[in-house]
Amino acid sequence: MKLRRRQRERLSLWLQYLAFIALIAVVIYAADWDRLRAAFFRVDIIKSMFPTIITVALRNTILYTLGAFAFGLVFGTILALMRLSRVAPYRWVATAYIELFRGLPALLVLFLVGYGIPIAFPEREIPGGVFGSIAIGLGLTAAAYMAETIRAGIQAVPKGQMEAARTLGMSHFTAMRTIVIPQAFRIVIPPLTNELILLTKDSSLAYVLGVTAQTIEVTKFGRDMLNDRVNATPLLVAGLAYLVITLPLSQVVRRLELRYAKAR
Repeated sequence: MKLRRRQRERLSLWLQYLAFIALIAVVIYAADWDRLRAAFFRVDIIKSMFPTIITVALRNTILYTLGAFAFGLVFGTILALMRLSRVAPYRWVATAYIELFRGLPALLVLFLVGYGIPIAFPEREIPGGVFGSIAIGLGLTAAAYMAETIRAGIQAVPKGQMEAARTLGMSHFTAMRTIVIPQAFRIVIPPLTNELILLTKDSSLAYVLGVTAQTIEVTKFGRDMLNDRVNATPLLVAGLAYLVITLPLSQVVRRLELRYAKAR
């Protein structure tokens, strides 16, 4: 019996579902759940991690992320405006910075900020101590990416907005500050939120600056617990702690993207 096209498509879809279910069943049946439970799901270890993983490690991760994001957003906006400037040296400097810091690993930038600046300027300290060093180190890299995102948002605002503002007698700076940039930020909120998610994960690099028990973040806390208990359960809990931050942010990004798509 010859099947119609729609019937063939439906049969193919059901076969794919069955193959997927069969694969999951094979994995579940073949896995050694007792060993997995002993390696990753030790309840006593999980209990010993609380409340420190929340009150110290997760709190510090959030603070490092927000500090780096704020620094990167301000500096990235300045770089974006420099990239769009009519003054050629501004464009050259901004372009060179963006290309350089998008090519450097965040770990290397953190190391240079944490150890290079104190060596170069021995009589000066970075404000905020470890927090300031991490915020600046991660923010310098984030600013390079944010600058390109913000620049694209500014260029996405119709040129007629600027022309209308100038016709009304506004200066170029006033028109950018009150009309163009607010509209640009509404456009780039979803990609900037994605950058916030990336910064949350990059905060795990803070260990390079030698964090203490009071400045420790989630990944370092999990690694220290792993070394102490010789068990992988702390890494699983650390991963779940990151998901507490990143999953809600991912949902926010999806909603903002849908809202922006409908607005267009």
